[in-house]
Amino acid sequence: MKKHQTADGVVIVKKYANRRLYNTETSSYITLDHLATMTREGRDFKVVDAKTDDDITHNVLTQIIMEEESRGQTMLPVSFLRQLIAMYGDSMQGMVPGYLEASMDSFRRNQEQFKSAVEGAFAHSPFAEIAKRNMQMFEAATQAFQVPVVPPSPTAAPTAASKDDEIAALKAELTRLQDKVEKLG
Repeated sequence: MKKHQTADGVVIVKKYANRRLYNTETSSYITLDHLATMTREGRDFKVVDAKTDDDITHNVLTQIIMEEESRGQTMLPVSFLRQLIAMYGDSMQGMVPGYLEASMDSFRRNQEQFKSAVEGAFAHSPFAEIAKRNMQMFEAATQAFQVPVVPPSPTAAPTAASKDDEIAALKAELTRLQDKVEKLG
C-alpha cells in the first residue's frame, strides 16, 4: 500500500521523468497551478522524485514562483532579486533563509494591525477613498500567494488631467502613509 500522506498530514506528490505531477491523495495527475492553489489554501505537500524518492519540493515551489512572476503580476522587485543572487556564496548565505522566513512571518502577523492603523488614520479625512484604494492594493499584494489578483474593470475612462491629479494625490498620500508607518514603528 502506498502512502498518500505523511503522519503529519502532508500530501505526497510524485513528479515523474515526463514532468507530470501525481497527487497520491486524490490519485490524479495535477499541474503546478493545482499546487499553487493548495499552497494558497494552506495545504501542506511534499513533492518527491518518483524514481529516486528525493524531496524536490523546493525546486517545484521555485518553479511556481517563476510562473507567477512571468504572468505579469510581479511581486519580487529586480533590486531584491539582485541582492538575493549576490548573497549566494557569501559568508552570510546560511543566515538568509531564516531571516527571510522570519521577516515574512512577521509581515503576516503585523498585516492586520497595519491595516487597522491605516484605516483608522484616514477614516475622517478627504483622502479616505484614496486610503481605501491603497489598502485594497496592499491587501492584493500581501495575498498574492493566497488568492489570485483580478484587476478591477474600469467603469469610465478618466481624462488625462484627472489621472495626473490622482497620481499626485496618491504620491502625497503615500508619503503621509510612510511617515505614519515610521511613527508606528
